[in-house]
Amino acid sequence: MTWLITGGAGYIGAHVARAMSAAGESVVALDDLSAGVPARLPSHIPLVQGTSLDGELLKRTFAEHRVTGVVHLAARKQVGESVAQPTRYYQENVGGLATLLDAVAGAGITRFLFSSSAAVYGNPDVDLITEDTPCAPMSPYGETKLAGEWLVRAAGRAHGISTVCLRYFNVAGAADAELADTGIFNVVPMVFDRLTRGEAPRIFGDDYPTPDGTCVRDYIHVADLADAHLAAARRLSSGAPGAAGDLTVNIGRGEGVSVRELVALIAKVTGDTRPPVVAPRRPGDAPRAVASAEPAARELGWTARRGVRDMVASAWQGWLLHQG
Repeated sequence: MTWLITGGAGYIGAHVARAMSAAGESVVALDDLSAGVPARLPSHIPLVQGTSLDGELLKRTFAEHRVTGVVHLAARKQVGESVAQPTRYYQENVGGLATLLDAVAGAGITRFLFSSSAAVYGNPDVDLITEDTPCAPMSPYGETKLAGEWLVRAAGRAHGISTVCLRYFNVAGAADAELADTGIFNVVPMVFDRLTRGEAPRIFGDDYPTPDGTCVRDYIHVADLADAHLAAARRLSSGAPGAAGDLTVNIGRGEGVSVRELVALIAKVTGDTRPPVVAPRRPGDAPRAVASAEPAARELGWTARRGVRDMVASAWQGWLLHQG
């Protein structure tokens, strides 16, 4: 079978495409290249330039490449931007998904893997976030991911499509330096950017009800995340009992790391030991957001293998490569 990976030239998408291809899966990438980089993909993986909003392009791509399953990663994903541009986020994230699902149903494709986010949970007051933790997103971005899950499941029931929704926690690291995240939106590249500019790392708030007063997060290596997609795709392909229907699982390590601990680790990896400065809290930051990882192990046979130091070290090598 052949998997179409939307957003396949992006930071996460290229890792997923490479991991699935290396495991023997046939893949084709679709990307509008607004954030994707064609060079991230090896030459044997076809790249179709376009968006999931283009129904006619999707139909042609499905037919030309004989697509039998879809991994949908393409989406806008910046929380702050979503607050400023909510209609754009709903149009692209939910509208694009609706167009894609219509094309999937029309082509008779019966396997669909959706990239969701821990942002669907909002700010829950729990030690470990399980898939049963109530969802209360705090941004239009999180809302579009939750609405996307609802839409995926509804389309699956209506059209006989087996679906998996993966709720990512905090993604970092790189399998290879050239695949590293080049955006400055997440905490690790944000710290790298400040160090590169000769500035101290910045911590937003140190008075949270956590052991060291800073927010605690669950970090997942992007290569482990790619392996989770492979495991989910193979579950969808297996035809084994329980493979049909729908499944939603968290993708994290089940271990919390505070922002202060992360900044200290970055100092060790980079050799830049200037102490961080503390800035006011950011609105909406939860004190703690750590996944319960057991369901993913049980349902997908997958567990994270790489630690936070691997994430920081590989991300730093990629940062240096792209800065050069």
